[in-house]
Amino acid sequence: MYPYAQHDNPPKMDILDAGTKTWSGLPPRGMEYWQRLNEVIQAEPIETRDIFFHAMLRPLGLEKGKPFKPDVRQTKILTDAALVGEAMAKANSADRRFAGGGYRPDAHWDFALQLDADDPDAFWNLLDERASWFYEAVGAGAAMAPKRPGPSSAYLSAYKDKAGNWLDGGATYRLRVPPDPPIKLFWSVTLYDVDTRALILNEQNITDRSSRMDLRKNADGSIDIYCGPKVLAGFETNWIPTVPGKNWFAYFRFYQPTEAYFDRSWPLPDFEQL
Repeated sequence: MYPYAQHDNPPKMDILDAGTKTWSGLPPRGMEYWQRLNEVIQAEPIETRDIFFHAMLRPLGLEKGKPFKPDVRQTKILTDAALVGEAMAKANSADRRFAGGGYRPDAHWDFALQLDADDPDAFWNLLDERASWFYEAVGAGAAMAPKRPGPSSAYLSAYKDKAGNWLDGGATYRLRVPPDPPIKLFWSVTLYDVDTRALILNEQNITDRSSRMDLRKNADGSIDIYCGPKVLAGFETNWIPTVPGKNWFAYFRFYQPTEAYFDRSWPLPDFEQL
């Protein structure tokens, strides 16, 4: 960073080497989860919208300004609770049952973020909808859940294939993206690990394909994206490698979506197992 007055002659940029230190951006599990939560409670101000959450945590020994020292009995209960709580959160994200949450009735794509761009404050009162997003994601903004065309990005999520089965890293799927997608900029499809909610880890370091890339197209203008552990000959540029034994889910992003997204006239088929 430098003063605006230097914008015509900025100072030399220094690139700092972070070295080989490894770190995780994933929420911890077990008792480490509660210890991390206590650190946040102690460090952060109490927002009005979170007062009831703090009231629910006080009986567990988590209270601002007080030490968190669970005994042996409480430690066992909290360790089990972290496991059960994450299972509830995972179901709340991967098997959503929110009113108006589906993009279209002919496929399993959901609106990943149900934030009302015209009334974003109301989102913070929607407990399950809010929890389903933040189990997978970090930030939310009105421009990520647009209601009309304009500078924004829109997100659809999928956890099941056409047959209604969970997406499996050991199987091969085809996602046929129809022609004339409702975008002004580009679209992308990205795969995430169900266990970590981070980008899938594969040997090829490939986690997404997008319309910015040189993808192989079908005669009608549609594009087939293949997701599976082995590449299909001739479709190397359209392939996202998956890992056997690892379930995954997908986000389909529309950058600057157009009217056909909002009136849902543009279909997005399911992943179909081959």
